[in-house]
This record gives sequence, structure tokens and C-alpha cells, in this order.
Amino acid sequence: MLPQMQAEEAMASSLNQAEDDVVGDKEEEESSIPSVKSFLWHGGSAWDAWFSCASNQVAQVLLTLPYSFSQLGMLSGIMFQVFYGVIGSWTAYLVSVLYVEYRSRKEKEDVCFKNHVIQWFEVLDGLLGPYWKAVGLVFNCTFLLFGSVIQLIACASNIYYINDGLDKRTWTYIFGACCATTVFIPSFHNYRIWSFLGLGMTTYTAWYLTAAALAHGQVEGVEHSAPVKAVLYFTGATNILYTFGGHAVTVEIMHAMWKPQKFKYIYLYATLYVFTLTIPSATTVYWAFGDELLDHSNAFSLLPKSRWRDAAVILMLIHQFITFGFASMPLYFVWEKVIGMHDTKSICVRALARLPVVIPIWFLAIIFPFFGPINSAVGALLVSFTVYIVPSLAHMVTFGKPSARKNAAEKPPFFLPSWTAMYVVNIFIVGWVVVVGFGFGGWASMTNFVKQVDTFGLFAKCYQCKPPKPVALPPH
Repeated sequence: MLPQMQAEEAMASSLNQAEDDVVGDKEEEESSIPSVKSFLWHGGSAWDAWFSCASNQVAQVLLTLPYSFSQLGMLSGIMFQVFYGVIGSWTAYLVSVLYVEYRSRKEKEDVCFKNHVIQWFEVLDGLLGPYWKAVGLVFNCTFLLFGSVIQLIACASNIYYINDGLDKRTWTYIFGACCATTVFIPSFHNYRIWSFLGLGMTTYTAWYLTAAALAHGQVEGVEHSAPVKAVLYFTGATNILYTFGGHAVTVEIMHAMWKPQKFKYIYLYATLYVFTLTIPSATTVYWAFGDELLDHSNAFSLLPKSRWRDAAVILMLIHQFITFGFASMPLYFVWEKVIGMHDTKSICVRALARLPVVIPIWFLAIIFPFFGPINSAVGALLVSFTVYIVPSLAHMVTFGKPSARKNAAEKPPFFLPSWTAMYVVNIFIVGWVVVVGFGFGGWASMTNFVKQVDTFGLFAKCYQCKPPKPVALPPH
């Protein structure tokens, strides 16, 4: 008992010292900046983390979930949402446990993180070694890269429903330049007001979709034939797997908290709120349009034009800008560390150093402009490992020895107080995701992705756009 008590006291002392450092920095900052600006700009509370998780979790995917329901069917769509939401919350909990374990060990060695943002690959490196670091770095960075690409494609797709005077590729050029301004946001500490606004925007959009679908009613001859093809079924399932896979920024959000040990169940609470947005909107839109959604991955494309729809489109555009910043911020941090600019205090110098990260994101969005199939492909090939498999395996390996379990900074949760039970849950998640998410999902999503490339081609000028109206020829 004595070593355990000493470990817990050391952990509490190190975290309290870290909190004092952050609070001291915050007080120093607030003494030189107007208080209103500090209130809007500098966030690190549990509420800030909740808003960040909820806002980041349900972005453009909100508009693709009805498309997934048309592939899965109503019952399977709801069941997969609940299932992946729960196991996603569990693996987010594992990530938070590993972060606290890593930080407690490092702070016992007098390592200071005052000017350094801890990231997931560093947690894996510190706990398990360089091979795990490489795995975390490759999967996380690739996932975040394509996550940013998806947001950029979605911006162009959404604005097209308000102004189709320009094609989607041209809108991608424009929004690529707009999203590049996220290089000026220093860290996740500075997302307080953006996270709050972003969640408000998706809340409005979700309930607009629900109300608009109910008001529209079912289209004439509506059919709900799903599921009919295995490839479509597993494509839809992996899109939902992607929906609840926002863990790639979990460590950075935790590090921005004044008391990161409070993060444990925040992701679960965020997921429960997200259910109130995703399930009603996806079910009602699918109820109204049925199989028509199979050819319309963006729900906006089937709803009639109105002021309410235009407002939802504009709000989603703003939110996608915010989510682009969420997804690209860890990439900015990695790049800064590679070139030795992470400790630089000048925002302008850091912004200039970050710009090379935006260029490949911009280029990929122009090459692959079909975000619905990309969601599923990213979910199967990247999210399955980044969000579900690697955290579960890392937790089992980290606490594989009796001494590690005895001296763990975080003990098993109250609802699963046995280490054996935790291992059983982790093994089940790894097995399920390897077979269903990566195996069947990878096959289905890549088959669908290749089909889109064959149909529309790379660098498609206007993916799933309405055909141009025929030009009337003058009478002879």
C-alpha cells in the first residue's frame, strides 16, 4: 500500500504543480490582456474540453450519416452508432489513462512541459518505445491529414448548394486559402469560443435536417431497401466508425486542460450529446428520401432551397473551418517539432513555418473531391487503428506487468474494477475492429472508392453536381 500511496501523492503533486504553472501563466497573461479577450481566448476547463470533443466529433459527417443509413438500413444504422459511440468513448478513456501515466512518469523525472505540447506518438514513445512511436506517428498524421482534406472538400460541396455559379473545384481553391489562416491559432487553449460556436452550429444543422425532412415528408414512391449489398453495408458501417473517431486530437485537448486528470469521462459525455444530434437527423432524412440518398452523400443536396437551409449551410461552413483547424493543429505541432520551431513564441513566425502543412491538404482535396467515400476509406484504413486498435493494444502492453498495474497512476474505473475485465474488453475491441472495421470495412470502402474514381475521375471538376442545363439553340 505504501508504494501505491507514494505514487498517488507524487502524481497529485506533479499535476498540481503543472496546474499551478498553467494558472500562473494564465494570470500573467490576463494581467496584460483585457479580461474579455482572456475569457474568449484562453480555455482549459473541463467544459472547454467537452465542447472541443463534441464539436470536433460531429462535423461534416453529420451530413453523410443519412447516406450511411441508405447503405445500412434504419436498424443497423442506429445500432452501429450506439455501438461505435460506446467503444469509441472507452478507447478515448484508455488514451487519457495512458496520457496521465506518461505525464506522471516524466514529471517524476523533473521533465517540464511548459513550452511543449504532448502528443499521442510521444506518449507511446515514452511508455512503449520507438516502434510504437512510429506506429502512432504514421497512423495519426495520415488520419489527420485526410481529416483536414475531408473538411476542405466539404466546404466546397456545401457552398455549392448556395452558389452554383462556380464549380466545386474552384470553391476548393477559395476555401483552401481561407482554411490556411488557421496557422495563426497558437494551440487548443485558444479554441474556447470556437468550440462553443462550432457545437451550436452543428446543433442547429442537425435539428434543421430533422425538421426539414419531417416537413418535406416522404418522396413519392420512397423505398427503403437497405441493406442489399455487402459492399454498401460495410461502407456505411465504416463511415459510422469514422464518426466516433475523433481521438487523434484527444491528447492535445487533454494537454490544454488545467487539470487533465479530469478528462476521463468527458468524451463519453460528449458522445451522449452527439447521439441527440446524429440519430434524429439521420433517421428522419433517410425516412423521407430512402434510396435516393445512395446517389447523394450530402444530405443538403436533397432538401429544398430555403432560408433555413442556407443558414445551415453557412453555419456548417464556419464549423468546417473550425474543424479544419482542429484536425490540422496536431500536424502543425509535429511539423514545428521536426523543423525545431515548436518553442518559438512569435505567432507570426510559427504561422509562416506551418504553411507547408496546408499545401498537401489543399492538393489532395483537389485530387479526390468525393468526401463520402473518403470518410469510409479513412475510417476503415486509418481510424480503425488510430482510434480503436492501437490504444487498446498500448494499454494492455503498458500495464502487462504486475508492477506496472500496482504503480499505475490511474486504476481501473469504478464500473469495471478488474484489470482482467479491462483486458477482455480491449481484446474484444481489437478483434472486432480488425475483422469488421479494417477487414470487411477496408474491402468495402476501397471498392466503393475505386468505383468513384472510375466514374468521376481524379481532379473531378464538380463531383455529384447537377448536369448543366442544355443551351437552347437559336431557330434556323
